Amino acid sequence: MDTTHTSSVKLKYVKLGYTYLVNHFLGLILIPIMAGVLFQFLRVGPEEIVTLVKSLHLDTIQVLCSSFLIMFVLTVYFMSKPRSVYLVDYSLFKPMSIFRVPFSTFMEHSRLNLKDNPKSVEFQMRILERSGLGEETCLPPAIHYIPPNPTMEAARAEAEMVIFSSIDDLLKKTGVKAKEIDILIVNCSLFSPTPSLSAMVVNKYKLRSNIKSFNLSGMGCSCSPISVDLARDLLQVHPNSYALVISTEIITPNYYQGNERAMLLPNCLFRLGCAAILLSNKRKEKSRSKYQLMHVVRTHKGADSKAYKCVFQEEDKEGKVGISLQKDLMAIAGEALKSNITTMGPLVLPASEQLLFLFSLIGRKLFNPKWKPYIPDFKQAFEHFCIHAGGRAVIDELQKNLQLSSEHCEASRMTLHRFGNTSSSSLWYELSYIESKGRMNKGDRVWQIAFGSGFKCNSAVWKCNRTIKTHVDGPWAECIDRYPVHIPDVMKL
Repeated sequence: MDTTHTSSVKLKYVKLGYTYLVNHFLGLILIPIMAGVLFQFLRVGPEEIVTLVKSLHLDTIQVLCSSFLIMFVLTVYFMSKPRSVYLVDYSLFKPMSIFRVPFSTFMEHSRLNLKDNPKSVEFQMRILERSGLGEETCLPPAIHYIPPNPTMEAARAEAEMVIFSSIDDLLKKTGVKAKEIDILIVNCSLFSPTPSLSAMVVNKYKLRSNIKSFNLSGMGCSCSPISVDLARDLLQVHPNSYALVISTEIITPNYYQGNERAMLLPNCLFRLGCAAILLSNKRKEKSRSKYQLMHVVRTHKGADSKAYKCVFQEEDKEGKVGISLQKDLMAIAGEALKSNITTMGPLVLPASEQLLFLFSLIGRKLFNPKWKPYIPDFKQAFEHFCIHAGGRAVIDELQKNLQLSSEHCEASRMTLHRFGNTSSSSLWYELSYIESKGRMNKGDRVWQIAFGSGFKCNSAVWKCNRTIKTHVDGPWAECIDRYPVHIPDVMKL
């Protein structure tokens, strides 16, 4: 036992030494060289330096041309450099307690709504017991009726409630006026009315007539990084601008009322939520902004038919519309994750991890294909992880694949417990959890990673601009001291 412990400690320090050596290789080489050059320079007297300069035979025209060339190259470099995109601030919808759905209420409604199919009721109870959700998650008013009342009017009312309250709070926090917003992007996967949700926002806040407005639908739970990516591209061509991004999912018209088990699963997981995010490329916003956007990596597996249909909206045998989740969903998510981190790795991983991955790849190709592939240690690239709270199985799978600790996944598990699966906005509830715990410090890097229908895996990487104080308001304000909580594998109902 002691021998094994000693070996593991030695291996740990060997890896730490290797990591430091590779990541600081250039510095370790350049510092002695620069020290030697400086030493030689100090040994030479002023007269010898003047003689050396005269020996170059430089005339005024050569000096001017060289200076002009240097200035031209620097100008081209800075003009072609992408504009920095800052996350000024964001706000989240906090449901009122009257929308709360404890397990007892959820199961009572299920028994009444599915009284002719007790097996479906039992199935939902088993899912809920293992879901990782808590007793405080919320559903919109229309779903509290028996039977549910998913009208267009109720769906619009839900959209107005979650979106407007989030925007109101964001504008109040930032002091930005609605008329100052140049770009508006709203993403909501399953509710796409006419006029659009983005038009609804324009009408409510009387936004300018020349605003660049976009409404993204049908893109699943991973759409928030897509919206951020679109905002980033638009901010590259529209200088000195603000972009407002709204990420939400409207539950009312999409609550399944049939008996198909594959379609009943979303009823157990999806809950109320919305995030309003203010992005900007204004230099003056750098000092007060919370984060700077570093990378967005998007992976789409839609070319594969199984991946395309693993999350699919369709009618059941009785003609009732629902979202069908296939059994191979997690396997497909794993493949999408591999593709995404293969692209993400070279952008964020230190040289030590990239070399180990390269050696592993070469070894498998040339020597033994059965060698276990090396999984890069992304903990060296990020301090915080925001994994889409799509369900306990999603978080478990990513924790295992990325070899993360329980603390790294804490924000995701606690968000799932407190708010449920809020679809594309879940990443922002997780980020808010980390901030509310006082863990976000200047220079920290955050990896947001989400999965969605199609099938897609999308990532966004942020760098913290300033140490963020714990929140005095927001969705976590009243309950953050209770978290983290222990979540049993099975919570018997």
